[in-house]
Amino acid sequence: MFNDLRFAFRQLLKNRGFTAVAVVTLALGIGANTAIFQLLDAVRLRTLPVKKPQDLALVQIADMTGARGNFSSFYPAVTNPLWERIRDNQQAFSVAPASKDSAAILF
Repeated sequence: MFNDLRFAFRQLLKNRGFTAVAVVTLALGIGANTAIFQLLDAVRLRTLPVKKPQDLALVQIADMTGARGNFSSFYPAVTNPLWERIRDNQQAFSVAPASKDSAAILF
């Protein structure tokens, strides 16, 4: 096995262009894999920073008839003035925090 490793190392030193391409390809592959895993870890694998994430609920506009404005998503988010009214007048939920993109509430 030691002889095989010496032979492989000699061949890599002999063909420097191939060695450079192989090292760059491995580095890019490992880097891309690490970046994708970190994105997946941040988005899907970590738990939400709340005590009971299973109690979260999404608040959205159910009836869009008569709505004005630009609703570019499939689930239109509640506007901030409307959300403040819901938060101040609600009695069904224990806490009513809101995020930038959507509104989430705890039962």
